[in-house]
Amino acid sequence: MQFELSHQCPDTRARTGTITTAHGKIQTPIFMPVGTLGSVKSVSVEELKTCKAQIILGNTYHLYLRPGCEVIKYMKGLHRFMNWDSPILTDSGGFQFFSLARLARFSDEGVSFQSHIDGSRHLFTPEKAVEIQSILGSDIMMSLDWCIGHPADKLQTMEALKKTTMWARRGIEFWRQTVFPNMPNNMSNALFGIVQGGMYKELRTLSAQQLEELDFPGYAVGGLSVGEPAPLMYEMADHTVPLLPHDKPRYVMGVGTPENLVEMVGMGVDMFDCVMPSRNARNGQLFTERGTMNISNAAFRLDDAPVDENCQCYTCQSYSRAYLRHLYKSRELLAYRLNTIHNLNFYLNLMGNIRQSITDGSFQTFKKAFYAKLESKI
Repeated sequence: MQFELSHQCPDTRARTGTITTAHGKIQTPIFMPVGTLGSVKSVSVEELKTCKAQIILGNTYHLYLRPGCEVIKYMKGLHRFMNWDSPILTDSGGFQFFSLARLARFSDEGVSFQSHIDGSRHLFTPEKAVEIQSILGSDIMMSLDWCIGHPADKLQTMEALKKTTMWARRGIEFWRQTVFPNMPNNMSNALFGIVQGGMYKELRTLSAQQLEELDFPGYAVGGLSVGEPAPLMYEMADHTVPLLPHDKPRYVMGVGTPENLVEMVGMGVDMFDCVMPSRNARNGQLFTERGTMNISNAAFRLDDAPVDENCQCYTCQSYSRAYLRHLYKSRELLAYRLNTIHNLNFYLNLMGNIRQSITDGSFQTFKKAFYAKLESKI
């Protein structure tokens, strides 16, 4: 993997760049749709391409349990299995162990957990997390980490940080010695380290310093959007991102709203992922440049306008608010597909406009216009 910076905004830390992988180039800053089980829910690979998705995210924990490594290995990797020929990033499973904490036990060795599917017991070590992701064939892999929720006291947070660093060291040694040298000639992958430290600046500083010494190809900020208020999330991100190497990709995990993306791009973040566009679509919430819209509202029953008059997506070019409301109220499956197409298109178009504004040197002007439109509301 290679990363090349292109433009730096003169009055913020916003920047553009290109990540080159074996499955293509990624223009940053970028949003990655979440395809947890090898599928972005309700849409096809072809529709993802139409939305101009450059890279998608899969989840190691879920794919390990179902369909399992045997199936993925037989099908020669996740790309071929799901017919996606562009880059894939896979999470290590750390966030799932956080969200399914009652089923997981943490130790120096790794994470012992009980499957949420059939109750079977498993152990994820940092080495095994890397090995599974190499079988998946992801272009960017994530180190096993201990994601801790909010609130958490300093002692708990320090324990999670220590294990995250220990696992990161073991994971990257295994990757360098075992995985990377044995990759096929036409393939390559990269392993990112994940900064933890909860809501304590000094611990985030320590975590970033320890991971930088391991010289990962890229770095992520984990442990945000785990229950803390937005101002605290921004404070932690603004503190942590500048601590990461300037010449490597910076990824904030699990974030977030359109406003989150705009703010954090200004902090120097290159990569984002979140289930919000697809999950909220299935719950009837649509994103527009004038804020969110709950399509089930009675106000749209006789509304023949598109969701967003300035949107060029298939949904907005073909269907009215009234029809989308009817589909959603009737629980027609088409509602989920059309809503998801629109939301993904909105997120990816937003990132494209952000990249263009940075290239033009007008990011601050773009940011002011973005918030002015939100204030006008639907």
